[in-house]
Amino acid sequence: MYDLHDFLEPINVHQLNGDGGYNDGQLAKHIAAYETEIPDLEDTDIVLVGISENRGNALSETESHAPNKIRRQLYHLHYWHTDIRIADIGNIKTGATLNDSYAAVKTVVAELLRLKKTVVLLGGSHDITLAQYFAYKELNQVVEVTCVDAGIDLRGESPLRSENFLMELLTGEPNLVKHYNHIGFQSYFVHPRMLETMDKLRFDCFRVGVAKENIEEMEPVLRNTHLASFDINAIKYSDSPASRLSSNGFTGEEACTLARYAGMSSSISSFGVYGYQPELDTSNLSARQVAQMIWYFIDGRSRNKHEASMDDRHSFNEFHTRFTEVESLFLQSKKTGRWWMQLPDKKFIACSYNDYLNASHNEIPERWLRAQERN
Repeated sequence: MYDLHDFLEPINVHQLNGDGGYNDGQLAKHIAAYETEIPDLEDTDIVLVGISENRGNALSETESHAPNKIRRQLYHLHYWHTDIRIADIGNIKTGATLNDSYAAVKTVVAELLRLKKTVVLLGGSHDITLAQYFAYKELNQVVEVTCVDAGIDLRGESPLRSENFLMELLTGEPNLVKHYNHIGFQSYFVHPRMLETMDKLRFDCFRVGVAKENIEEMEPVLRNTHLASFDINAIKYSDSPASRLSSNGFTGEEACTLARYAGMSSSISSFGVYGYQPELDTSNLSARQVAQMIWYFIDGRSRNKHEASMDDRHSFNEFHTRFTEVESLFLQSKKTGRWWMQLPDKKFIACSYNDYLNASHNEIPERWLRAQERN
């Protein structure tokens, strides 16, 4: 076990508030923060970790103040989820090189995963997702990965790590990515052949318009996810001034909904929100947006705590269906209303009410078909 003190820098909670103090209903009073000593994590559900590394975006400054800018907004929000215990272990020290920073992120996240904690990463450029994934490789853990981003960072010709890191994540050996989902891409930013390649690999990519039209269909996608990564460039500029890639994209509310869906997953163990550049922000609106997304992730984590075990069939409504000569069973949770469907191998996968409706009309649900293609 590593001594995490070697990799982390403490934070000054009092200074974050400009010496104004916090009231007892705000998150600052309920987060165990690393100010002098790393807090005891034994009973902690969620661990916040700041990342200042942004060289993957080719920015001249080695370090960013992004994590503390986000904290300043997050700590002011009110604490509603008393069943969720939160710790903040400060910021990961920036390395001499970008790869040194990757190694530090990998080490810290892997240690927290060993302790069975859910890790929330704040700040840093989107390529830190790669270091997030390296933590799972360190543990030899097979994962399902979901990225929310306006682009697909597979541009091998780009010198920017933040634009090509998916190449190593998806093709590096040994590869432990069981499945990859991409939510919110904007077609004009993506080469058509790139999507053809993703489809041949049986990866699932959802255009922003499709996701916005039926955002509840993204919940089953995120429910199966172990590692989630959100680039704030997926949010349109008018809702997040530091998101300067496009005037189109998810609204702030939709971004919070996706964060909540991620938190509701029983599988998820790390969630990174990347790409925030304070110097591009206006009136701290993007920092507030990220803080509220984290609040909704916590909300989802709280909601998931109340979900029944799949073994407790009394907590589910059962629906037996038959489509194109295939017998299938659908389960609906009596507690949360979420759906699962059974595959021919008797395993259950996350699905939606629309999948059930399609099956009941003798149509093969696309989610079922895609799952079968990957088996």
